[in-house]
Amino acid sequence: MTLGRWLPYPLLTLALVVMWLLLNSFSIGHVLLGGIIALGASRVMVALKPEPVRIGSWSAIVRLSLTLLYDILRSNIAVASIILRGRRSAHAAGFIVVPLELRHPMGLALLSCILTSTPGTAWLEYRAANGRLLIHVLDLYDEQAWIDLIKNRYERLLMEIFE
Repeated sequence: MTLGRWLPYPLLTLALVVMWLLLNSFSIGHVLLGGIIALGASRVMVALKPEPVRIGSWSAIVRLSLTLLYDILRSNIAVASIILRGRRSAHAAGFIVVPLELRHPMGLALLSCILTSTPGTAWLEYRAANGRLLIHVLDLYDEQAWIDLIKNRYERLLMEIFE
């Protein structure tokens, strides 16, 4: 038996063990338990047969990461402000349909993580047939501004990375 058969995704396995140890206390038991869980997850990935990902632009990954950190911080402050004021602003929550050009499955998965991890927004539905994305926005003030934000700040960079 080869190492690749027992450990088909070594970076995934290592990342899962490190994440397990960061979430739990460091002990021999947790190293073993995290290792067993990580090996199991790595074996499950073999059954899923994911497509290999080709990165188009490494600099776009850095730009996207910095943009996302800034947007998450800004959104946390905005949502905290709405909650701490105790009253609703003139803006109301609402739904937006965003037409996407991005079609790469990994890019779409990452976009869903970005929108869901940014406070005040939630990915609700994606229709692959027409590329329409339905999102919910907590503080909807201008629908076109949100569409432009998603397309120009996230989709453009994700397309540079994955397509």
